[in-house]
Amino acid sequence: MELRGKQKRFLRSQAHHLDPIVQIGKNGLTDTVYDQVDDILERRELIKITLLQNTDEDIQDVAWRMEEELDCAAVQIIGRIIVLFRPSSKEKYQKLSPLVRKM
Repeated sequence: MELRGKQKRFLRSQAHHLDPIVQIGKNGLTDTVYDQVDDILERRELIKITLLQNTDEDIQDVAWRMEEELDCAAVQIIGRIIVLFRPSSKEKYQKLSPLVRKM
């Protein structure tokens, strides 16, 4: 999924006040983490993920693998936090995606 600069700026502003929902720890990226992120993205569209200090994962690598596996976009990477966006397939959960499409 590709986002234009204006869309990323809008999503970054929306994500500013969000708290990280998913934490990736010493076990790294497991199938459970992928399933959890997939479900949360379906319901919320925009989430923050944090990598804990005890993980051996690289933040850039995690963002790239999430994009590939879940067909989402990494909007922003700051320190050990990734902001991910994916439009929901269910209309009742689509709050941000109509606004992003208009940009």
